[in-house]
Amino acid sequence: MAQEYMTTPKQPPPLNIPHSDISVKVSCIDSTCRLDIPMGPFLQPDYVGKDRLLGPCFAFLIEHPSKKPILFDLAIRKDWEKLPSYSKWVELKWGIHVEKDVAEILKEIGVDVDGGAVDAIIWSHHHWDHVGNPQTFPSSTSLVVGPGFMAAHTPGYPKNPDSTLLESDFAGRSVREINFEQESKGLKIGRFNALDYFGDGSFYLLDTPGHSVGHMCGLARTTTKSDTFVFMGGDASHHGGEFRPTEYLPLPKELDPAPPKRRGRGICPGHLLADTNPHGSATKPMYYVTKLLSHDKDVADWTIDGLGEFDAHENVLLLLAHDDAVVDPPELDFYPKPLNDWFEKGVGKRVKWLFLGDLEEAAKAKEKGEKAFSWGTYP
Repeated sequence: MAQEYMTTPKQPPPLNIPHSDISVKVSCIDSTCRLDIPMGPFLQPDYVGKDRLLGPCFAFLIEHPSKKPILFDLAIRKDWEKLPSYSKWVELKWGIHVEKDVAEILKEIGVDVDGGAVDAIIWSHHHWDHVGNPQTFPSSTSLVVGPGFMAAHTPGYPKNPDSTLLESDFAGRSVREINFEQESKGLKIGRFNALDYFGDGSFYLLDTPGHSVGHMCGLARTTTKSDTFVFMGGDASHHGGEFRPTEYLPLPKELDPAPPKRRGRGICPGHLLADTNPHGSATKPMYYVTKLLSHDKDVADWTIDGLGEFDAHENVLLLLAHDDAVVDPPELDFYPKPLNDWFEKGVGKRVKWLFLGDLEEAAKAKEKGEKAFSWGTYP
C-alpha cells in the first residue's frame, strides 16, 4: 500500500468499535437542496479558481431490523423564507435552492410519514440547513439533540427574537437531549464519546463539538460479516480538504481517474497537489476552518483531526452533509437505494480524492509558476 502514496502512511489510531452482529439499512437522501455561498470567510486558504462553497444538504434514513426508522438531519425546509434569518441571506445574496422537504421525498417512496412511521429525527446541530421542518412530521416523531443544545439554542423564534430556530419546531413534540457523560457508560469510538443508540451496536451517536454547541455525528454499521460503516459527518467539516491528506492517508502518487476537470489530460500526478498544498506537504490538509464557522475553533480543529482518523480506515465511508464532490453527477447510490454495499462497490476509494477537483485551477497556476493560493484575514 505504501507504494500508492507519496510517503509511507502511518497506522491510524484504532477506532475500537465494539463488535455487533446487527447492522442497519442506511440511505443517503439527496434532499434537493443546493447551496452557493462565499468560501473565503469560512475556509482558508483562498485557492485560485475556488471562491464559492457549493454543496447539497444530505439527510440519512436509518432503518433498524426490528425498530422504527429514524432520520439523521432534515436539510433545509422548502419554505425557508419563513426562517428568521431569511432577510440576512437575501442581503448576502446567498444562493439557496430547495425543491422538496425531506418528508415529501419519503412520502413519494411510500413511507407513512403522517402515520408516524419515523420514530425520531436526530439533529446533528441547530443550524437552519440541517433542522428542516419538523412540522411536516406528526408529534409522535420525537427530536433528538446533542449536549447543551436546549440551554444554548432555545427558546426559538419568536419567543427569542435572536434565535435561528422556530418555536414551532418543538411545539407538542418530545425532545431528548443526549448526555454523553451519563448515557455513554464511558464508551469512546475513536477519540469521541459515543452512545449506542439502539443498544445493539448497529448505530452510534458521536459527541463531535466545535462547530456548534451540541454537534453530533452518526456512525452506522452497514455490514457485519466484514464490518463496514457509514460516518454521517454533519457540519463537523464542510470540505474533504479539511481532513485530507493526513499522515495516515497521504496524497497518492497518482490520481487515476484524475479529478473531473482534469480528465482528458491523463493521470494527475500527486506532486502537483502537494506543491499546491499550503505547507507543500503530502500529509497536511488542504483547508482550515475559520473562527467564523466555529463556535470554538480549537475544539473544531480537534474534531476535524478525529474525522481524519476515521477517514483513514478503509471500512469507513465518511460523508459530510454538504459534500459536493459526490453529487452532480451522483457518485454513490442515493435514496431510495441503500448505501450498505458501498464497500463492495468501491465507493470509498472512488470518492476519496474527488474534492481535489476544486483545486484544478490552483494546480494549473502552480504549474505555470504562479501563485496558487493566498491567505485571507477573516475573524
